[in-house]
This record gives sequence, C-alpha cells and structure tokens, in this order.
Amino acid sequence: MKYKTIKEHHLYDKAFHKGTRFAGKYVIVFVLKDYAAKRLQKANPEKKAYNRFGVSVGKKVGGAVQRNRAKRILRAGYFAVEKEIKPGFLIVLAPRSEILQAKSTDIERDLRRGFFKTGMFQSTMP
Repeated sequence: MKYKTIKEHHLYDKAFHKGTRFAGKYVIVFVLKDYAAKRLQKANPEKKAYNRFGVSVGKKVGGAVQRNRAKRILRAGYFAVEKEIKPGFLIVLAPRSEILQAKSTDIERDLRRGFFKTGMFQSTMP
C-alpha cells in the first residue's frame, strides 16, 4: 500500500487532539480517520486509497543525529506493517526517548501492538 506524508501542521494537531492514541514502550501511535481520503482517492491515477503518514520527533529524544535515527527506525517499522493496515487514515508516530536503545524489530513489534489496539489491522490477527 502506498502512503503519503503529512505536510500540514493542522493535520498533526488534529491527529494529536482528536485521534485514537496508543502509547507503547518505544512509540506513541496516533490514528485519525482521514476525511479527505475519498477526494485523494479520486485524484490518484490508480484510484486506490492510501494512508497519510507523519513522524513527530521532539527534542527530548536527543540531538539531531538521534532524532534522525529515531525517524529512520520508525519509518522502517512502519514499512514492515503497512501492508496489513487499513487505508484512509492519518497516522502520526511520536517516538519516546527509549527508542535510542531499541532495535527495528522492537519498534515493529510495538507498532503492531499499537495498530492492533487502535483497530487498524485489516484482519483480526496481528
């Protein structure tokens, strides 16, 4: 499944304040139904729905190198589970400071648990 990045600040705010939240050991997952999904699906040449995805890393995680590593690990974990996730949602991932000691498999496990708890998997089995 294809994804597109969230570029508008107001969409991050909507996901943070109105979205469903799961807080794991390494990452916090925010999920919100994308009300523009139908319009974006019509504009897509393949006519397929997709998720809009964003990563929000604060300075509490560390310096620039640590923040970029956290973003890279989160993206890799998301790519591992994206085929199993329902389309048409805004998904924002926010790492916790423990992410600096985590491996990508730990992040993937945490994301699977988060998407399962928020009801994002297409099937019932995580």
